[in-house]
Amino acid sequence: MSDRLLKLLLIDQDPIFRLGLRVALEAIPNLEVIAVVESDTAALQILAEIAQEDPNQVNLVVLELGNGCSTTSQQLGLQFCRQLKALYPNLPILLLSSVQEQGLLLAAKSIGVNGYCPKGTPLAELVAAMQEVADGSSYWFRETEAITTPYSSLPSTDAINRISPHSPLPFSRLRNNLRLSGIAHIEATLAAVTAQLQVPGLPVLDRAILAGQRRELLAARWLLNRLLVSPQERQEEHIPVADKPPLPPSLSSAIQQRQTVSPLLSPGALQSALFASCITKLQFPLQNVTDVPLEIDIFREERKRELLYLILQKLAQQLDELRASQIEMNQLYEVKSTLLRDLWQAAITDFFGKFSRIQIGKQNIEIVNLLLQNTEIVQADILNKIPLVFELYSYLLFQTELYIDNGSYPAVSNEAKSQALMILENLLIQVANGVVQPLLNSLADVEAIKQKLYSRQFISTREIERFRNDLSWKYRLKNYINEPKAVFESRYDLFVIAPRGIANTSVYAPRNQELGKLSNIPLVVTLFLEFSDAIAPRLKSILAFVGSGIVFILTQIIGRGLGLIGRGILQGIGSVSLIEKNFRRNSDRTK
Repeated sequence: MSDRLLKLLLIDQDPIFRLGLRVALEAIPNLEVIAVVESDTAALQILAEIAQEDPNQVNLVVLELGNGCSTTSQQLGLQFCRQLKALYPNLPILLLSSVQEQGLLLAAKSIGVNGYCPKGTPLAELVAAMQEVADGSSYWFRETEAITTPYSSLPSTDAINRISPHSPLPFSRLRNNLRLSGIAHIEATLAAVTAQLQVPGLPVLDRAILAGQRRELLAARWLLNRLLVSPQERQEEHIPVADKPPLPPSLSSAIQQRQTVSPLLSPGALQSALFASCITKLQFPLQNVTDVPLEIDIFREERKRELLYLILQKLAQQLDELRASQIEMNQLYEVKSTLLRDLWQAAITDFFGKFSRIQIGKQNIEIVNLLLQNTEIVQADILNKIPLVFELYSYLLFQTELYIDNGSYPAVSNEAKSQALMILENLLIQVANGVVQPLLNSLADVEAIKQKLYSRQFISTREIERFRNDLSWKYRLKNYINEPKAVFESRYDLFVIAPRGIANTSVYAPRNQELGKLSNIPLVVTLFLEFSDAIAPRLKSILAFVGSGIVFILTQIIGRGLGLIGRGILQGIGSVSLIEKNFRRNSDRTK
C-alpha cells in the first residue's frame, strides 16, 4: 500500500450515511475527504472546478450506484460512471453500494469501474480497498470474486504469487467475514444503546430495558467471537506481535485509534467519536417534550433532522479550517462569537440554497440575503447566549479538560465525552433555532415555505401567529426572569436529544461575572430571589407559630366554649320538656 495522501470525493444520496462515513474517515491518517456531495451534478461541478486548479487534488471517487434500490436510478448511476470515465479516464472509481446483483456489477466493471465494496464493510477493509484502487489496482469484494470469472478464468501471476501455504480457505474467509460483519453490526448497535443510557433524565423503566439490551449485545459479541473463530485462528490470537505480519502504517494507526482510548488520542479521533455518538442520537425522535417552545418546532421532523445534520457537518468543516490555521487557545476565545455567526450563516446558505428565490406578490426575493439581514438580532437573541461554546471548541481542538457540573474531567474520559455531547447537542439545536427565527420574522406565512418545511399542525395562519406569540413570550420570560434566575443559581439550561425527543437539563457552571453585570429588571429578579431566600425561613417560622396559635384558639377556647354552650342548651331543652310533662300530669289529676 502506498503512503501517499489519499484524497477522495464521496457521492451518496443518503445524508446520514454521507455524514457518518465522513466522520469515520476523518480519523484515518493519510486520508482526506475533499468533498461530500449528494448528486451527480454537484460532483461534476466540483470536479470541473478542481480540474482548473489542480487536477491531482482528487485521486479517488467513491459513490453509490444510484440510490441502491431503484432500477432506474441504478441505470442512471451506470451512465454517470461512464460519463466520469469519459471525462476523467485516469480517475479511479470505487463503488460503495448496497447493490449485489452480479449483472449490474459486471456492467460497472465493463464500463471501467475499478472496485466495489458493499455498504457495511469494516472500516479497515474499506480503507485498504480505497488505497488499492487509488494506487491503480482493482478491488472487488471477496464475496463477488465470481464476477471476475468471465473476464479472467485463470488466476494472474500476481495472484499466484500472493497465495501462501497459510492463506485461509474460502470457507474460512467466508466465516471470518461473517464474524467481522456481525461484530461490526453489534458494535454499532452497542454504541447506540450506550449513548442512550448516557442521556440525562431517562425514565427508570427505559434505563432498565436499555441495560438489558446492552448485556444481551455483549453476550452476543462474546458468542460470535467464540463460535466463528477456528482453533487455528484462536491460537494465532496468542502469537507475539513481532511474529505477525505488520499492518501498513496508515491502517495500523487507524485501527489503534478506533480500538483504544488513551491520552495520545488525536483531536481528530476525539471529534470523530463525539460526532459519531451525536449522529446516532440524531436518529431519535425530535419532538419537543419540554414546556419551552423552540423555533424548530414548526418544522416537520425530517426537515429538523436535515437541518441538524447540516449544522453538524458545517461544524466539522469549521473545525478542520481552525486546525489548518493553527489557531491558539487565546485566539479561540476572542473569535467564538464570530465562529457561531459563521456557522449560522453557512447553515442558512446551504439549507435554503445560496441562489434560491421566492415570489411574494410582484417581488422575486432571494431568501438567503433576506434572512442574513437579521444577523444582529439572531446574534443578540440566540447565538451569544449559547453556553459553553469556548469549552466545547477547546475540547475538540486542544483536548482540554472539561470543567463542568462541579467536576473536572480528562478529555479522553467517558464523563468528558458525555458532557461534551450534551453541549454539542444544545449548540446544534440553538443554531437551528437561529436559522428558523428570521424565517418566522420575514416569511412565516408564505405558502411555498409552509408546504416545503412546516409541520401539518402549523399550516393555518392562526396557528402560525399563535406559535410566534408563544416564542415572543418565551424571549420575554427568558430575558427578564429565567436567565437572571439561572445566573443567580450558577447553572446553564441545555437542550439535549433524548430517546423520547428533545428534552432539557441543567448543569452547574460559575457565572459570577454575569451576575455582576445584571441591571434593571434582571437585577430586581435576583434581588427578589435573594430576599425571598432570606425571609422565607423566618416567614415560615412565623406562619407556623401563628398557625399553631390559631389552631389552639379554635380548638381549645372557641371550640370548647361552643361545646359547653351547646351542652347547656341541650340540657335546658331537656328540663323544659320535663316540666311540661309534669304540668300535664297535674292538670289531668285535677280534672
